[in-house]
Amino acid sequence: MFARVSTFQGSPEQLDESTRQAIEQIVPAARRLAGFQGVLSLIDRATGKSITITLWQDEEAMRASEEAANRLRATGAEAAGESVVSVERYEVAFSEMSSPAA
Repeated sequence: MFARVSTFQGSPEQLDESTRQAIEQIVPAARRLAGFQGVLSLIDRATGKSITITLWQDEEAMRASEEAANRLRATGAEAAGESVVSVERYEVAFSEMSSPAA
């Protein structure tokens, strides 16, 4: 599995709107990309910084999604009044996620 880590900077007051837009527009578009495995969004309400981690089946799928990911990232950042600080790529060494209790 591979991960693309995008860091954004915006206004703390815009984080809820940014999150709403990501859930309603960006994530559904990402789901349609071949090899997409999931997403994790981290926010710092004090600073307005956010980090989005998208997970990909393999490096080939991650690389193949670059153009679409660039468009989605730019669209999302613009709509939320954020700037893209950095984009990095990693191989996932391990992961563990527990399902929330029902």
